[in-house]
Amino acid sequence: MTQVRQREAQQILESMVVARYQMYPAYHDSGVEWLGEIPAHWDTVRLKLLCEINPSKSGLSNAPTDMEVSFLPMESIGENGELDLSEIRELDAVGSGYTYFRNDDVIIAKITPCFENGKGALVKGLVNGIGFGTTELYVLRIKSQVISEFIYYLTRSTSFRSPGIAMMQGAAGQKRVRADFIADYPVSLPPKNEQYAIAAFLDRQTAKIDALIAKKRELIAALHEKRSAIISHAVTKGLNPDAPMKDSGIEWVDTIPAHWQVQRLKFVADVRSGVAKGRKFEGVKTVELPYLRVANVQAGHIDLSDVAEIEVTVSEIERYCLKVGDVLMNEGGDYDKLGRGAVWQGQIEPCLHQNHVFAVRPYQQSLSLWITTLTLAQYARFYFMINSKQSTNLASISSRNLSEFPVIMPPQSEREQILGYIENETRHIDRLTAKAEETIERLQEYRAALISAAVTGKIDVRGA
Repeated sequence: MTQVRQREAQQILESMVVARYQMYPAYHDSGVEWLGEIPAHWDTVRLKLLCEINPSKSGLSNAPTDMEVSFLPMESIGENGELDLSEIRELDAVGSGYTYFRNDDVIIAKITPCFENGKGALVKGLVNGIGFGTTELYVLRIKSQVISEFIYYLTRSTSFRSPGIAMMQGAAGQKRVRADFIADYPVSLPPKNEQYAIAAFLDRQTAKIDALIAKKRELIAALHEKRSAIISHAVTKGLNPDAPMKDSGIEWVDTIPAHWQVQRLKFVADVRSGVAKGRKFEGVKTVELPYLRVANVQAGHIDLSDVAEIEVTVSEIERYCLKVGDVLMNEGGDYDKLGRGAVWQGQIEPCLHQNHVFAVRPYQQSLSLWITTLTLAQYARFYFMINSKQSTNLASISSRNLSEFPVIMPPQSEREQILGYIENETRHIDRLTAKAEETIERLQEYRAALISAAVTGKIDVRGA
């Protein structure tokens, strides 16, 4: 969806929110296009006059170097204000080279896609009241005219995020929110007592919305578990409960039907690595072509909503070009991305794959969907995990270990029956999952619209 269509959809949604609540008795022009009219007794004030932006560390000059402080890498900052404060470091280890903040500061991610995704928080509960984190943050320390809760909700609003996204600068994948946008952002500022009322209202309403979202996510998790159990049982035990069984030779699978086989992946498919990024080319002819990254390869399907391009030599095109029937499998990333796969159907021609995405090319194309389905089974997830190289929150599997993956192999006629059974059994689950995900998306949009309407004075919540 284009930014214009997103803005139009957001305006419609906000108008629906406004219709549910009381409005202020009088308004005046804010003088800012995206704010429009604001309550007559509100002011418009630049953010830099209300907050100290990226405050200095001068207040820590006398702090002991071995004092423990909280540390926040980007992955510890949630998209709805959540913080993982489990990481603690000593001051001398983080005092330089990281972003400083303290309790009651508001932090905002500055880099794409973290800003667009809403990463940021009102900081509370820091060890010794002090924290350091990724350099990709702006820190807002409030002054006397405002309360931190109001500024936090302001930074969550679409009236703040949308123009911030539109004004981001930098190369693709490295775009950042401009510092002057943060400093000069025009805040529609109510009196302090109304700030408290707005913050209390949004605390209550967002808590209700978040509870509904949490229930939908619990439902999705249960549906995923049920789906995985159906697939796992079908691909390891088959459809005939009376079939004679034998030891599978796979420790965590136990038995499989006696007439089935187990073959290593390398004997049924060619495991192909992809093209690496960041290479330099001199004196050779190159072209830029679309290529698939880890983010494009989801569990059981390919997401082509954001396809990047990469520079390769003309002679490399054939080597890295995908073919219909290739099973794309992720080399690594977050634990949930490890080894997940999907069949390439040739939606883009030509299309390459990055070195973090394996192209598994079966020697028989009829095996493509079967191998993909196996990657969704619990035994495959377990194999990828125990054979991966692991670091904090990340894992990767080598082409050698992937090649040794045990492929459970029924006769072709049974494979087709099992795949048909799985499709029938999971169709209803997938519909329920999609409906729950759509509900979550709508609730999140409504949450953002409600926040935006409240902090810009489109609704009067003083008596709510």
